Amino acid sequence: MAYSTTATTKGGRDGRALLEDGKLALAMALPKAMGGNGEGHNPEQLFALGWSSCFGQAILALAKKHDVDGSAARVTVDVAIDKDATSFALAVEIKVQIPGADKAKVQALAEDAHAICPYSKATRGNVPVTLTVI
Repeated sequence: MAYSTTATTKGGRDGRALLEDGKLALAMALPKAMGGNGEGHNPEQLFALGWSSCFGQAILALAKKHDVDGSAARVTVDVAIDKDATSFALAVEIKVQIPGADKAKVQALAEDAHAICPYSKATRGNVPVTLTVI
């Protein structure tokens, strides 16, 4: 195992989340759009932060192969949550922007990054994902 981390939350979406090393602790809150007070963070925000960072690293790892400057990449991950007939479900849009780069090269790079990013791999077949090159 290359790395492992542990987080504990008490109080669910209106509680407090803490990493085991104590270096990050967050107040959690149900978003206003879902009937909460919105006075904290929510799991969808944290998921978006993690996925955008991880996907950005995949872009950096593969950029040279696509003859693109990966250091200029901006990765935005939009995470939506909605309720269906029986439960809640996520949907994601990953937006990749590399100023000055050929759009076709960036598209190919984004598709390759989506194939190796651990977040993309973990959700494949479970979460609908749209890749958008800006």
